[in-house]
Amino acid sequence: MVSKSKIFFNIRIPYIRIGKPGFSLLAFMTRIVTMSDTKLSLGYAWYAVALLTLANISSFLDRQILALLVPFIKRDMHLSDTKVSLLMGLSFAMFYTIFGIMIGRLADRSNRRNIIMTGIAIWSIMTSLCAGVKTYTQFFFARMAVGVGEATLSPSGYSMITDYFPKRKLALAMSVFTLGIFLGSGLALAIGAGLVANLPKEGTVHIPLFGEIYHWQTLFLIIGLPGLLISLLMLTVKEPLRKDLHPREGRQSNFNLRETLFIIFKYPKAYLGISLGTAFTAFINYGMSAWMPTYLNRTFAWSIPKAGLHYGLVLCAGAVSGVLWGGWYADKLKSKGVSNGRVRVGVIAGIAGISCSFTPLINDPYWVLAAVFLPSFFLASPMGACTTAIQELMPNQVRALASAIFLFIINMIGMGLGPSIVAVFTDYVFKDEQAIRYSLTSLMLIGGVLASLFYIIGYKAYKNAMERTLMQHG
Repeated sequence: MVSKSKIFFNIRIPYIRIGKPGFSLLAFMTRIVTMSDTKLSLGYAWYAVALLTLANISSFLDRQILALLVPFIKRDMHLSDTKVSLLMGLSFAMFYTIFGIMIGRLADRSNRRNIIMTGIAIWSIMTSLCAGVKTYTQFFFARMAVGVGEATLSPSGYSMITDYFPKRKLALAMSVFTLGIFLGSGLALAIGAGLVANLPKEGTVHIPLFGEIYHWQTLFLIIGLPGLLISLLMLTVKEPLRKDLHPREGRQSNFNLRETLFIIFKYPKAYLGISLGTAFTAFINYGMSAWMPTYLNRTFAWSIPKAGLHYGLVLCAGAVSGVLWGGWYADKLKSKGVSNGRVRVGVIAGIAGISCSFTPLINDPYWVLAAVFLPSFFLASPMGACTTAIQELMPNQVRALASAIFLFIINMIGMGLGPSIVAVFTDYVFKDEQAIRYSLTSLMLIGGVLASLFYIIGYKAYKNAMERTLMQHG
């Protein structure tokens, strides 16, 4: 029997008397909100990460579902590959990254939980509204608005997780949060494939408030509306006490913008090397995720649902195991005293991108899927590890903004250019839809070479920066 005076978190999960008299969701949420910062256990920290990860999965379900709808969108809205790629990439990335910087600045000064909660509600509503768009322009601006909502999650989430966990467990915790990217993308493809397969191929359906819409547009309601429940669940997440404040002042929210940017870019080779290296691994990831179902359809005549299901399962298995391995390996290197071990994970990923660039040229679809496991694994591995490296380099007062700029670089290059470069190569370089395999190979070669180059630049610079930071803080 657990004493009522003890924290209601027992071992690793919240202690909830399900089925016992007196339990209610309201009581559970009230107790969370009123719990003091000093009582936040490691078990609670993992609970908070689980909810943040669920939110991350939801956000990437919203983003990735478009990859399964390329043929339908092109047919019903009369679009080219390039215009569709802008819906998957630039329209979203533009507002996601610009608002991310402003929200990052706000998150360094305000309640991060409330910012995330509001953002989840916004992106869920705007994803649902994509069901009612009638023109390409409406679709483009709706995706922009989704980006505004989703811009709240990562900068605030990174900062909160860094305050929840001791440094020895931070990379693994960050990797669990980050795996939402790949789990969301993979589930969107795998589950979405089943939904797409059961949709009528043509015609429209009448939905109240939206009127007559295409059958494929109903997927935006199915994907978007559950996010509102996740927004409410965020009430059970406690804002953690801020730690690792800048030693000069020892309190939060005390830097103007000029001072904040000076701190963030104090070690430019380390910060930009890691940011650009991660951006070019994301460049490959986003390009592959956006176009692999279409590649399997055009090259091997697989149906889009079949292609999405098979690739989605491989992506889930490869990327989720890869990002967890990257966090575990980075923490292991850190415990052995390798101060730049987190960046070493990125160097390995860049080399893997180059080595696996032949994958789209394989002539058997099942061997392609077997081979694509390796780039899925290694290119996912630095996402948690290198995010942790950025967090460790920064004092608390600038972490969210540093994360937002980090994400700005990643998403403008990765999300903004990754899907589009494949379409541009297909439409304007090879001038043949069937040449998409060569476009994907080009994507992996360009991304792998540039990721390796920037990670190598950041590798030594990060070691020097961490040594100086520890001396100053010590």
